[in-house]
Order: sequence, then structure tokens, then C-alpha cells
Amino acid sequence: MGQPALVVIDMQNDFCLPGAPFEVRGALNVVPRIQELIDGFRAHGLPVIFAIREHRADGSDVEITRRGRFLQAGGAFIAGTRGHALVDGLTPWPDEPTVRKTRWSPFHKTELESLLRSRGVEVIVIAGVQTPNCIRSAAFDANSLDFEVVVSSDATGASDPEVHRANLDDMAGIGIEIASTGEIVQALPDGLGRGLRARAGPPSS
Repeated sequence: MGQPALVVIDMQNDFCLPGAPFEVRGALNVVPRIQELIDGFRAHGLPVIFAIREHRADGSDVEITRRGRFLQAGGAFIAGTRGHALVDGLTPWPDEPTVRKTRWSPFHKTELESLLRSRGVEVIVIAGVQTPNCIRSAAFDANSLDFEVVVSSDATGASDPEVHRANLDDMAGIGIEIASTGEIVQALPDGLGRGLRARAGPPSS
């Protein structure tokens, strides 16, 4: 089994802070679990990659389905603004890449796949927000690209806990592994991938 990498998705102020333009309610609650994953990967010298939203101020590169909301909010995820920045406590190390994306999936027209392939990555652990949108899109695209995918059940989140759980169940239904942060960290560095759930037992929520 090739080495795993952690991909942290959209943990930015414009998503995570209370009252933010695209607030995911409760997003800050998953920060400690993401920190735990990051610490675990760093301890083993494994890749950590941050995927973030970044848009032009005029909204011309925002999905058509939410361009109106973007403009109504007066913009969001614009480079150099506080909203664009990662939340406190999640700071990439100098050698940890940041992938800038304009769509739900961090694989869409970005260098993420090439970064992973160049590092010999075969297993991707996904953390961040929010589960029915960017987390799910990342998981499905990674699966389509023949990566093994593990989604952390407690280092991801959605505004609605029931929606979060339903999407975890849907991803599990296509063979994506769902595991708690503790199970993932315990399995590092080479115990992730196909069969983790069978070894670790039922996923935690």
C-alpha cells in the first residue's frame, strides 16, 4: 500500500467563523480533530495538503449556482482578506502545499492529483467542511481517480448533523472508508486503506 496523505478542505474563516458569509454552523468544533490528524501525519513525515477556496472579487470564477449569493455577500474567499485565511490553529508548514480551488472538488482544474502522484500517495484521508458539498465531491473524485479514500467522521462536518451522517453513509455505500480521527491516527503510517473499517470496527460519529 502506498503512503497516505491528509487533505484538509475549506477550513477558512469565510466558512468557519460564526456569521461568516458562507458559514458552516459548528465548523469550529472539528478544528481539534483536524489538528489531531495533522499532528499524526506530521509525526510520521506524511504529506499534509490544504485545499482552500479562492475567488476573484467580481465573482466571475464562482459556480453559477452560488454566484448570486457571493455577490450579495460582497465577496468571499478573496486572497489577502481575513475571510480567505485558514482558521486559527491550522497553519501549513513551509513545505506543505496549499491548493487553491474555485469549485466544490479540490481536484477540479487544480494540481492536487499531480501533487499526490509525485509523492507516491495512494491513500487519501479527507478532513474539513462541509460534508455534503466539498468533502463529498473530493471523496467521489478521488475514488474515480483510483485513490483509496478515508473520510474522517469527526474531523468533517456540516451545518446539519443529520445531513452529515447521511452523506457519510452514502460515501460508505460506494466503498469509501469512514473512520474516526482516533482510528485513523492509530492506523498510521501504513495501516490505512481497504479494510480499515473491518479492523477497527464500526465508524464513530
